[in-house]
Amino acid sequence: MGSTATQSGEGSKDRLTIQSLARALDVLEVFAATTKPMSLGEIAKAAGITKSGAQRVAHTLVKRGYLEYSPEGGLAPGLRMLDRSFDYLRLNRLVERAVPVLIELRRVTNERVDLSLFDRTRIIYASRQQSKRETFYATLIGRSVPTFCSSGGRACLATMPDSDVEAVLAESNLSAITPKTTTDPLLIRSKISEARELGYALAAEEALIGEVVVAAAVCDRAGRPLGAVHVAGSLSEWPIEEFRKNFAPLVIEAARALS
Repeated sequence: MGSTATQSGEGSKDRLTIQSLARALDVLEVFAATTKPMSLGEIAKAAGITKSGAQRVAHTLVKRGYLEYSPEGGLAPGLRMLDRSFDYLRLNRLVERAVPVLIELRRVTNERVDLSLFDRTRIIYASRQQSKRETFYATLIGRSVPTFCSSGGRACLATMPDSDVEAVLAESNLSAITPKTTTDPLLIRSKISEARELGYALAAEEALIGEVVVAAAVCDRAGRPLGAVHVAGSLSEWPIEEFRKNFAPLVIEAARALS
């Protein structure tokens, strides 16, 4: 995905775009790339705006509850952001329909079960049923993973024509997340072809060390990918082929129930 500054630049060519609103969204989006609260100077640099502009936008967002001052110093996303996430989830019919399916899949597998939503160059986790051991940030709703290196992303790409797959890969930043991430375009295409043949995709340690995941795509009536159902386990407990054999049929069945 492009930087927020680039996105605003594109928006400036659109006469219907409200530039002040675009700048406010740019400010909110800079927190996706940080692990700590940010100063006004850091926000201004990341959003590609002046410090005085960042100050005005931040002041407004603090007043509305979308940013707040952190006890550590600097600014961080505010509680009102969770309200809008709640609104999205409660109004998304796929998420609503998926919950009982995921709960049953979690009961049967005794492993973490997720629903991700397809967003071209990334997938975004929208519902998660936890297992007995997890890494904190990896369990949060709203976490995103690049499409090219995730089992759910590859499962979604496998439902698309080759021309569309190539367009998504061209837009993607093929950077490694772990030492095991596949970044070679030829190998990525091979894994997508495998997913197309099998009806599911598998990724081992490509987004999180020690984790193996199988996923199958959820599609709309026209066959376009909406997201994917995942089952994730630990390589300390499961050999890859045994995990594949046990859980691939279950994710395929769950995804078909939602498609």
